[in-house]
Amino acid sequence: MSTDRFGNPIDPAVGYARGALLSSSADEVRRLAQAGRVAAEFVARRGIDRIAICTGNLRFYPAMPDDLGTLCEEWIGPGLFHEDLRQAAIAHLGGQGHEAAAVLNRTSAGIVATVLAHAHDKPVLSLVAEGDRSHASVLRGARLAGVSVREVHDLEAVQQALAADKPALFVITPVTSELSLLSDDLIRDAVTAGRKAGCVTFLDDAYGARFRPVLHGGGASLSFGADLVITNADKAGLSGPRAGVLCGDPAALIPVQAKASELGMEARAPVAVGAMRSLQGFTPDLLLQEAQDGAALADALGARLGAERVTRSALGPKIDEQDVMQIVLEIAGADHANLVPAEVTATIGMLMLRAKGIVTVNTHGQPGGRVSIRLKPTTGAMARAGGATAVADCLVSAMRQTAERLHDTAWIEATLFGET
Repeated sequence: MSTDRFGNPIDPAVGYARGALLSSSADEVRRLAQAGRVAAEFVARRGIDRIAICTGNLRFYPAMPDDLGTLCEEWIGPGLFHEDLRQAAIAHLGGQGHEAAAVLNRTSAGIVATVLAHAHDKPVLSLVAEGDRSHASVLRGARLAGVSVREVHDLEAVQQALAADKPALFVITPVTSELSLLSDDLIRDAVTAGRKAGCVTFLDDAYGARFRPVLHGGGASLSFGADLVITNADKAGLSGPRAGVLCGDPAALIPVQAKASELGMEARAPVAVGAMRSLQGFTPDLLLQEAQDGAALADALGARLGAERVTRSALGPKIDEQDVMQIVLEIAGADHANLVPAEVTATIGMLMLRAKGIVTVNTHGQPGGRVSIRLKPTTGAMARAGGATAVADCLVSAMRQTAERLHDTAWIEATLFGET
């Protein structure tokens, strides 16, 4: 079993070390519940307008008042809006017009349902950028399907795996949650190779559907010829609600819909309506503003911690969880702690939430999500928190508070779970 730089064994299912406090998904659910309580306390003190969402996911509900009594009706509503939804998804993802579309209650649900529908008892092939990894839902879907995942990073490895494993499903992640990027040429060549080999080709374009075209001049998701594409309704300039929009060849999509319905993963009418309105309301300016705010925050944080410790992405700064652990140890004047990096970043996130209403993936991320500190400000977040300098100062202050109590396990546990 591989370990992190502090000697902690890495859980291969999630890609980071688990500790005594955040030892499982159940503990992460407890942490998420505490984040809800801390956020509610902040709103009671300061108001909802001071909440600053820095997860990259806005998650509002953009349905119109008239939608509530008609389109959100569960029996008839879906039939009334389905064609508008299909057209919105096709336009957003750059389809040709014949594609089908569906909304799942989460992008992760769509990925799991796709694996279950199309793996066919064969290993799943997964292409991601070098140095990054597949989303946890790919691995979890494969585990549920009773198959393995073969992860590759270049075209040569794709071709070798197609020949050796003869997979039925090929998952391609053009942009990961860490914003690692595949080139358009690699995406196109990989899709072509997968289709020639008889695979169902599936783009997990949760971020990439907007990130690549708007910020990098890349091609539209469906322009690469994949059978299926899925994107989030709440990432990279979309307003929410949280949902996955799946679009592509009807013959490939219908089995996924069927599997999702069997398992209760399909989005109900109100969520689907919100996702449709989110697609219809998107403009590139929304994402460009988020990128501008993220750049300002990266500048401010680099000035506090040193540019070498802050990784810049197009949507904001990132600090690897192991680097965060090292910084906190240095502040504390210690060479070790009875914590793992994920527990340290979660503590820092909870302190930021309590102090300034800053919502991060370290407090509100789902079990198995990335545990690095990634600040991707959504529309208006920087203004609500008092500006990029104020957010950077809040993060550094939270690091110092954590360092001061680094060996106080009871305090860390109370911070993460609200329990004595």
